[in-house]
Amino acid sequence: MPDVQALVNDFLIKLKKRKIEGSQATARQAAELLRSVISQQRVPYTNQAGALIDAVRAVGEQLIAANPVEVAVGNIVRRVLHIIREEDLSLTTAAIAGLNLSAASDGDDDDDDCERDEHTVLSAAAAVAAARNALRPPSLQTLLEDMPESVAIPHTYSSGGDSEGKSKSADKSSRTRRLKHDVIEAVNELIQDINTCHEQIAEQAVEHIHQNEVILTLGSSKTVLEFLYAAKEKKRSFRVFVAEGAPRYQGHLLAKELVSRGLHTTLITDSAVFAMISRVNMVIVGAHAVMANGGVIVPVGLNMVALAAQKHAVPFVVLAGSHKLCPLYPHNPEVLLNELRSPSELLDFGEFSDCLDFGSGTGSPLLHVVNPAFDYVPPKLVSLFITDTGGHNPSYMYRLIADYYSADDLVVRRRVALGN
Repeated sequence: MPDVQALVNDFLIKLKKRKIEGSQATARQAAELLRSVISQQRVPYTNQAGALIDAVRAVGEQLIAANPVEVAVGNIVRRVLHIIREEDLSLTTAAIAGLNLSAASDGDDDDDDCERDEHTVLSAAAAVAAARNALRPPSLQTLLEDMPESVAIPHTYSSGGDSEGKSKSADKSSRTRRLKHDVIEAVNELIQDINTCHEQIAEQAVEHIHQNEVILTLGSSKTVLEFLYAAKEKKRSFRVFVAEGAPRYQGHLLAKELVSRGLHTTLITDSAVFAMISRVNMVIVGAHAVMANGGVIVPVGLNMVALAAQKHAVPFVVLAGSHKLCPLYPHNPEVLLNELRSPSELLDFGEFSDCLDFGSGTGSPLLHVVNPAFDYVPPKLVSLFITDTGGHNPSYMYRLIADYYSADDLVVRRRVALGN
């Protein structure tokens, strides 16, 4: 079994050096790493969910700090924290239902007074647990685990005291294993969803692309590629305009791939978008991240495309897997909307070395090169989101995002104990 800390350090280096291309690959590797953290984490009998949450928070804080612009990492950390809370709640609900059923079955006994006393103890224990966990909202699992053994586990009177102790120990061990097992299974499902998000989105292509339409996109996106190809496979005949996506010119790669798959493709410069938009029926683009307000972080240049589409009443459609849905708003301090890429993508240092010389004794350079990586498109410019769960209006995104995250995990930071 590989050392978890070594895996964490290796992934941190990849994030810092930007060695992982694409949000899908980053999200998948982050989920696999957190799965390893959970599987090797030792959990106590009491507050098992809390121990797992603290472990994931500790690693997640490092991952987010390593590359704050890669929003998918924070999304996956928050998704895993939400999974732990949900599985904890599910197990505890089942345990409490079993206690209620057991209490109901004992209703025909003659010790009604004893039963009332036990229920009183349960309520008191729950109140004490809630007060002790004021900083962290207590889960039902925590409340149940804080109950006296006489309440949590019905006594089976026998002469074999050793067998009773062994049964209690086995019950503790099985409950610990079950929580970790259920969380790991849920994380496996999350990884599967990340791996198949392109296929899930592409299945909806035939509902949105119609015969003889003209589609415009910018740059390169695997999600867009699979979406367009799926429509072509369904015998839709249409043309694609691809803006080249300067300065990295990723649109060249997309245009070549589309042609190799038999799609009619026209490559245009970014500056020609406004001139060509009047011929376009729909703009279809990928996304770097979808914010809670329905705004989108996209490759640089797409805000210009969105404005042109709005001017000519052309639908602006965004394709995004659920791992790109971020519960934060653009104004949150935890959100870093942009980063500056190398000036060498714009200028060759050898050819323009004279322009980079310093001015006459001022100490300031004559030429500054700014190369942002992303644009922000506000929700009012987006017509429709297509995710692996279906199509959604921008105004609905906050409700969709709420299903994937817990409010307690929006800021991934380990809790600091009082007095420290």
